[in-house]
Amino acid sequence: MPESGEPVEFYVLEQTRIGGIDYILVTDTEDDDGDALILKDISNPAEDDALYEIVEDDEELKAVATVFGNMLEDVDLS
Repeated sequence: MPESGEPVEFYVLEQTRIGGIDYILVTDTEDDDGDALILKDISNPAEDDALYEIVEDDEELKAVATVFGNMLEDVDLS
């Protein structure tokens, strides 16, 4: 994993907004065997560029994963 501050490329699978916060489900490869992450937008709305961080809080992760799981029924997020 790159050091903090370095740009990282992901492939966005889906996005949603929950409680006014934008979340994206991303993968590190276009192949079916890639690792998936849920990222949340932590940028200031006035900024032109979005800034995302990995969702690490277990309760938040579970809730958002459930939403993405319902959106993408054919994807296993376990």
